[in-house]
Amino acid sequence: MSTNPHDAFTQMPPGFGPDDYARLSNELMKFALESQALFGKLGQPPGADSADPFNLGEAFAKAGQKLWTDPARVMQANMRLWQDHMQLWQQASAGLLGSSEAEPVAKPGKGDRRFRHEAWQTNPLFDLIKQSYLITSRWLVDMMAGAEDLDEDTARKVRFFTQQFADAFSPTNFIWTNPEVAEETLKTNGANLLRGLENFKRDVEKGGGSLEISMTDPEAFVLGENIATTPGKVVFQNDLFQLIQYEAVTEQVHKRPLLIVPPWINKYYILDLAPKNSFIKWAVERGYTVFVMSWVNPDSDLAEKPFEAYMTEGILTAVDAVKKATGVKSMTAIGYCIGGTLLAATLAVMAARQDKSIRAATFFTAQVDFSEPGDLQIFVDDKQVENVERLSADKGYLDSKYMFQTFNMLRSNDLIWSFYVNNYLLGRDPMPFDLLFWNADSTRMPRACHLYYLREMYMNNNLVKPNALKLDGTPVDLRKVEIPIYLQASKEDHIAPYPSVFKAMQHFAGPVRFMLSGSGHTAGVINPPAKQKYQFWINEAQPRDLDAWLDGADEHPGSWWPDWDAWLSEHSGKMVPARVPGDGELDVIENAPGSYVANRSQ
Repeated sequence: MSTNPHDAFTQMPPGFGPDDYARLSNELMKFALESQALFGKLGQPPGADSADPFNLGEAFAKAGQKLWTDPARVMQANMRLWQDHMQLWQQASAGLLGSSEAEPVAKPGKGDRRFRHEAWQTNPLFDLIKQSYLITSRWLVDMMAGAEDLDEDTARKVRFFTQQFADAFSPTNFIWTNPEVAEETLKTNGANLLRGLENFKRDVEKGGGSLEISMTDPEAFVLGENIATTPGKVVFQNDLFQLIQYEAVTEQVHKRPLLIVPPWINKYYILDLAPKNSFIKWAVERGYTVFVMSWVNPDSDLAEKPFEAYMTEGILTAVDAVKKATGVKSMTAIGYCIGGTLLAATLAVMAARQDKSIRAATFFTAQVDFSEPGDLQIFVDDKQVENVERLSADKGYLDSKYMFQTFNMLRSNDLIWSFYVNNYLLGRDPMPFDLLFWNADSTRMPRACHLYYLREMYMNNNLVKPNALKLDGTPVDLRKVEIPIYLQASKEDHIAPYPSVFKAMQHFAGPVRFMLSGSGHTAGVINPPAKQKYQFWINEAQPRDLDAWLDGADEHPGSWWPDWDAWLSEHSGKMVPARVPGDGELDVIENAPGSYVANRSQ
């Protein structure tokens, strides 16, 4: 690409003449008029029935007041902003003369993929736009969230939502300040924008009046055909879950079966995507008799189903069903995310009752101590929980769109704005991607259970307070859990940050093997050995202080699954002849993946 700063606006495709200028102008005008009318008809997003659904007014009022009473700090911040821009202009001027090789004044952060197009580096104009934006956005975020004496919760909320504002106004999100979009618009006479407008209309219609951005081709995946394909049978069901028993592929299996408790915020098949990255398939191949709870997508009938019902009618019922299906008295278990939080509470109840049905447990990115839960805490305060209660009052459940949008906001550049650019500015259809298909297949949250979880776990942190909670009449005390624990966390997890997950080390009484994987909340878990991606860290001494653990940890390349397999096999008993679903006391109901998982929210 040419380094002339005006090239993006003056270089036209071959044969581009005056008539083409007029046509492009007309197409852009049509796009502007139609999109303006369409935006005016948009419905309010979930949660917007409140004038301030995220309770931002109070937080930003506090920040503004602190800045108002500290003019010196504002002056210093503005001076740094001015100095950075002056340095940038000096570098830009030198660059135009071909004499600058200085380090950029501002660089995108690690993992920021917005500025990957080569023009952001090679074209002086776009490089100037990029760096100017980075300087200004960082100044804005740091000044607003760094006000003196601002309490930690308020500072976190101000920083997060100021960053959301800054992300929205990134030059990558606008036609003429995104070189890739500018090139495509000139090359196609604006046809990309008209295609994008059609995509926009489709997504508004799909969202029932609010924008629901398509992240993948929904027609590209069919459950049981090219996703969630591991062979198995549904052998039990009640109104909360179906229990799937997977078919063995080895002649012998470990005596103790493995029960997986996935989160009910999403569907279980994150663990059974395409065969090449299916954790369930891999575990079956390692000789485990795998059972998975496929939670129902709740409707109004389950509105008052309490949190403890997910234990009594959920995990404890599944444990009894596994015993009937296999004829054994004990098993191992995995709890993923909120499924892990529930499993921890259940293990405490079982320990108090001296129930030894689960002899070892694994936790995938699961929190039990919510004293520092990460960015999700931003969405959990008294006013926001009251808003959730209002939103779920009529139907008895929280619409799946609410949680879907909340999780997407935690990674807005990757999960919102990248698709905004691709779908609406470039006018392209999203690519088929199994992980994003699963991500969009979100579930509803039953009112009583969800409010209990938000208040007792996130707000009051009662799970780690001995006997502060009572489930099914039994006090909950995690200190009574003495079975071996494998505790997995992901280094770049934005939902369950690894320092928060690590805190469980302080609460379980038995031996804990903490393992830190590379990547984030999903890719850090779903990392099959064949891909040879990422890495993981282990400290064999397993100190219960995080800094000491990190200082003594060894890095290992690739997947952590074999490490987990070596650990779990020691707790899974001797090898016995493979089991066949339906040969025990439970009859086969239907083939996996079952009917519950097929119930979509939209």
